Amino acid sequence: QVHLVESGGGSVQAGGSLRLSCATSGYSHSSYCMAWFRQAPGKEREGVASIDSDAITKYTDPVKGRFTISRDDAKNTLYLQMNNLKPDDTAIYFCAATRGRFCRGGFPLGDFADWGQGTQVTVSS
Repeated sequence: QVHLVESGGGSVQAGGSLRLSCATSGYSHSSYCMAWFRQAPGKEREGVASIDSDAITKYTDPVKGRFTISRDDAKNTLYLQMNNLKPDDTAIYFCAATRGRFCRGGFPLGDFADWGQGTQVTVSS
């Protein structure tokens, strides 16, 4: 059974940084596409960043140059380094996993079979 657990959320001021972690179990995360999503109050869940089995990464435009997705295969952990945070980044952040090697563009929600419980990120101005 796949199990994803996020951590690392918190409250920061604009311009600050946070690193989110997603510990995985029951899943060979290096073999599949994984991603980070976020959902702000009153808004739809949106894809933020993805990484596939070849470590190819994709980002949504608002976070390009500020966020970095990575993984540590030895620790079975997915990361999201978030720098220069903005109030618009405030949301619950989720990690998600597919059963495919490659990530399709546009972060289609239906591709992701497993989800973590989420971690709150709050950025104040």
